[in-house]
Amino acid sequence: MSRLAAVSSALKAECLIEERGRRFVPQSVIAMKAMLCTRRAPVQERPLKLTDIPEPAAGPGDVLVDVEVCGVCRTDLHVIEADLPVRKDPVVPGHQVIGTRRDTGERVGVAWLRSSCGSCPYCERGDENLCDTPVFTGYHADGGYAEVAVGLPDFMYSIPEGLPSLQAAPLMCAGIIGYRAFVRSRAGPGSRLGLYGFGASAHIVIQIAMHFGCEVFVMTRGQKHRDLAAEMGAAWVGEAYEGPPVKMDSSIVFAPVGELVPPALEALDKGGTLACAGIHMSDIPSLNYASHVFEEKTLTSVTANTRADGRELLRLAAEIPIRTHVEEFSLEQANDALIKLKTDEIRGAAVLRVR
Repeated sequence: MSRLAAVSSALKAECLIEERGRRFVPQSVIAMKAMLCTRRAPVQERPLKLTDIPEPAAGPGDVLVDVEVCGVCRTDLHVIEADLPVRKDPVVPGHQVIGTRRDTGERVGVAWLRSSCGSCPYCERGDENLCDTPVFTGYHADGGYAEVAVGLPDFMYSIPEGLPSLQAAPLMCAGIIGYRAFVRSRAGPGSRLGLYGFGASAHIVIQIAMHFGCEVFVMTRGQKHRDLAAEMGAAWVGEAYEGPPVKMDSSIVFAPVGELVPPALEALDKGGTLACAGIHMSDIPSLNYASHVFEEKTLTSVTANTRADGRELLRLAAEIPIRTHVEEFSLEQANDALIKLKTDEIRGAAVLRVR
């Protein structure tokens, strides 16, 4: 065999090969199954493919996590459908990971914020969610739609005993972001809180809000979501654009729909606050100063989370206790879960069972 032929043969042996629509790795490499996003497209086109890829290598300070379950988040939709700029291609989505650290055997959670720089002005003042150079799980780095994930121990969360992994997964993003949105809305004991949209985050926030003595009003599309809100103790439930019967002290828009912002602002009482909780939202229509922002109303956004948010949310999850409503899917059914999420067919939160 010529030297050129030998080199060519060696390269072929090291490369991933395609067979019957599946990718396989050489036997010399430890393989794992993953739902890989190789192209950005509407989830109805089923862009995730079950693929055999090499297990990730742990970099300096990293640890490997054997994934047990991974929650399915609306942010995953935005990553896959390119509502957010492409940062890694291809990418394994998923940032609501519950699994076991290989080095310690501890059950941990891996969330959206994979790391922050720790040295920019925002990190130094305690706002690591606003870091200039953050790294996000399932976006900049491969995530939890796979048998193995990688994370930094300082950004992982210890999962309380007695909290099943299936119920813990949605807390890693829906819960943490929901908690931060609740704090940003300035809701407090005895206040009236409006929730626009009633998916994974909102069905966790209603439990936090009621724990703190809030009266909760829910505006959402989809009868199953309205039924769940009523079951969970909402004082009033209506359609997404239906105005609540009384003025709100605070509100949170969870739906990624900018057109909900003006009616939500209009429904606020004097001095009220509206928090927009999504990482992506369609354009907000023009606002009328008198109707929407006068009388010292506040409009604010929520950007990622801090580790302190995650630790406080998990403390509350054990104290309240928070119970998530979960629909379980296999790893191979990730496209199905995303389609159901996009079409508002998930009652509560969707979670992939990996092992």
